Amino acid sequence: MNLICLDLEASGLGPHSYPIEVAWKSTAGQSDSFLINPDSVPGWDFWDEYAEELHNLCVSELREKGVTADVACQRLNEQLQGLDVLSDAWEFDSFWLSRLFEATGETMAFRLIGLPALLSPDELLTYKLICKGQWRQHRAMNDVDHIIEAVLRVHSDRDA
Repeated sequence: MNLICLDLEASGLGPHSYPIEVAWKSTAGQSDSFLINPDSVPGWDFWDEYAEELHNLCVSELREKGVTADVACQRLNEQLQGLDVLSDAWEFDSFWLSRLFEATGETMAFRLIGLPALLSPDELLTYKLICKGQWRQHRAMNDVDHIIEAVLRVHSDRDA
């Protein structure tokens, strides 16, 4: 099974939040991860200090190391075009991807799917139990690694 998982970190959880970090990885070995410079989008100025404590990213680092929103959309579309990409937090990640692509006027060339598209209700319960036992530093690539690990464990339990 070739699985592609994506995760985003954001400036907060509210309606004015926006994506600040994106990572994706496939079980076939491809991956990408980058920060997004919020100064590249007018109005992206909301910042939640609690969210900063979770992901440990600060605005100055995003300004220094982040790509523009346009570059972020181009990279995602070029690398994931036509693919189904899994998110364990579909509601949040789809909101932030929408904010990103709307900010640039680009159309998302891949489809974000949630865990229910891949796992049965019983498997979702098992997934949640596995994830509760995982320590997660909230950075996008770390989260992607944990998502893949948990999904593969659920699938190996299914096949056992």
